[in-house]
Amino acid sequence: MDNGREQNETFIVPIGPQHPALKEPGHFEFSVDGEIVQSATARLGYAHRGIEKATEERTWVQSQYILERVCGICSHIHAVAYCQGVETLAGVEISPKAMAIRALAAELERIHSHMLWLGVAAHEAGFDTLFMYTWRDRETVMDLLEGLSGNRVNYSVNLLGGVKFDVSPELKEAILKGVDFLEERNKHYLDVVTGDEAFLRRTRGIGVMSDEEAERLGAVGPTARASGVARDVRIQAPYAAYDIFPVELVIETDGDLLARFVVRIRELFESFRLIREIVNNLPEGDLTVRMPRKVKAGETVSRVEAPRGELFYFIRSTGQEMADRVKVRTPTLCNWGSVLTTVIGHQLADVPMILVGIDPCFSCNDRMIRLRSRDGDRSWTWEDLRRYGIEYYR
Repeated sequence: MDNGREQNETFIVPIGPQHPALKEPGHFEFSVDGEIVQSATARLGYAHRGIEKATEERTWVQSQYILERVCGICSHIHAVAYCQGVETLAGVEISPKAMAIRALAAELERIHSHMLWLGVAAHEAGFDTLFMYTWRDRETVMDLLEGLSGNRVNYSVNLLGGVKFDVSPELKEAILKGVDFLEERNKHYLDVVTGDEAFLRRTRGIGVMSDEEAERLGAVGPTARASGVARDVRIQAPYAAYDIFPVELVIETDGDLLARFVVRIRELFESFRLIREIVNNLPEGDLTVRMPRKVKAGETVSRVEAPRGELFYFIRSTGQEMADRVKVRTPTLCNWGSVLTTVIGHQLADVPMILVGIDPCFSCNDRMIRLRSRDGDRSWTWEDLRRYGIEYYR
């Protein structure tokens, strides 16, 4: 080595697919010069479950319950996107009451998702007290979801043609009481996030993304709105009952991690307001309408605003009792590009916080793959995948 010449050495730091900083499997490679990230790549697909392919061999009703399990945190909104797409193809219009209950469950789920994320993000920052408090208070909204549907994870509120559950006077009272409690608690969390100096050092000015970058990278949801992008499907293309109960846009312009925290917490207050509006002005009507077993041939797109951002469903029917194709594009996939871009120039220690800032869901990224095998390059059927899984684990 020539001691008279300064040398820069770049190292590749792999993270995942199993790593303490990751709650789900994903593989990242960061090129670092010292502690500074120079470039980043990601490899996903470790949680591939073949859900899209599975819908091609199941009835319209069976597929609803499979697609509800794309994500355990935002299961309801996946069912909403699927159901309203199939209802559009079938030419079925559900009642205003059913649409309002879908919106009510969606906002309760948004509270659950944002509070879960706030706890996980606080844990990544080393702020375990905030993690424990938010998850303790999250039990309130989980109890409300259980009171509405009987379930705490996959709620199964939806049916093709409506919803299963009504809002009783007792449940209405419990929802209003729970929302009042959560609103006070989240006022405290907003003060903590914007006032704790140790927390601000991990978030302020970290992972900055401008509105131009957010548009270029295709960011969605709170990640985009924290960069000043005014994009929310509930406002741009109202579905369920959001035309009756309009949403007020929550937006920040700083584009850093702190802005992403503030946007999500402020969105909680908007959800509290919407829930009060819905339960106090619930329309009258039937919960369900009749759905045909066979859905008319055609194709449609269904867009909804999941807690993480725009959720996009493409559904195609050939007039049979099952779908010909269901394609799901989740918001996490749209936001990956922002992570790989904004980490550049930051210290390696900032990477987990920037990653958690988009509220990632690895299992949502369900994709079809092609495998090279001895009998050539071909697409596997659902039966091929099932048989391979049985033989592999023998």
